Amino acid sequence: MARPIWKGSVSFGLVTIPVTLFSAENREEEISFHMLDRENHARIKYKRVNEVTGEEVPWERIVKGYEYEDGQYVFLGDEDFKRAAVEATQTVAIEDFVDRDAVDSVYFDKPYYLVPGKGGERAYTLLCETLKRTNKIGIARVVLRTKQYLAALIPEGEALVLDLVRYPAELRTPEELGITEAVRKVGKLKPQELAMAEQLVDAMTSEWEPEKYRDEYRDKLMAWIEKKVERGEMGPAAAVEGAEEEEAPAPISIVDLLKRSVEGRGKPASRARKTATEQAGRRAAGPSRSRKKSEKRSTRAPARRKAG
Repeated sequence: MARPIWKGSVSFGLVTIPVTLFSAENREEEISFHMLDRENHARIKYKRVNEVTGEEVPWERIVKGYEYEDGQYVFLGDEDFKRAAVEATQTVAIEDFVDRDAVDSVYFDKPYYLVPGKGGERAYTLLCETLKRTNKIGIARVVLRTKQYLAALIPEGEALVLDLVRYPAELRTPEELGITEAVRKVGKLKPQELAMAEQLVDAMTSEWEPEKYRDEYRDKLMAWIEKKVERGEMGPAAAVEGAEEEEAPAPISIVDLLKRSVEGRGKPASRARKTATEQAGRRAAGPSRSRKKSEKRSTRAPARRKAG
């Protein structure tokens, strides 16, 4: 059974909806391997070794360093990271609603499902249906584990999907890769070319049936692994410990909050968002400190390597 990542809430205006966050990816279908010694099949372990002395370094002596120039580092400790840390409230805080087609596909990174919590089913369904009718998606901030992410809240059928979104600085542009220049050199396409290409596309067009597409490499590899198991070429597997679940947030009432949110649109944006954040914080799990890596000085600056 899928394990929840956290239980918290979705907030917009003064409305909070209790939800549980699950990964949309099925990691159980992935094939993973351990590195073993061929001689006795023992697991391989790695050590943290000083590249100058060759000695193993204990955790308490390790610091993180940002290489701002070749061989020159800025050293960072726990207190340094706390300066950039954000408050983890286990809340999907919606900041804006935008047209669904306004966000290019390259921005989407990793999907999660939001499952309505007890008492929040009506508010959850209302938000999902409203987004579908208006063809909008919510742009939100969320903290997962120790890092804050930008995310899009997208209605998919009867479910709300939380898809992590990349920041612009994390993406290359077509201009950087020479795509724009190459396309401009082509000039205007001939009508005959377009007609033939469209005819081919029409001939290959079908309904989207994801179940008909399979990972052929995985299927063949698993078939071979099963044959080796049948021949007795196997050993004991390590047990995996389960994760503890948290308590669900209390049920909410939505009608009054929706009315107050609409009436409060005239308030300054900073004040309205502060009110929503405080409301969500009281209904979600208690806050804890998280850590966030330092940002790059400029999106045009060359990539820096990090040590540690």
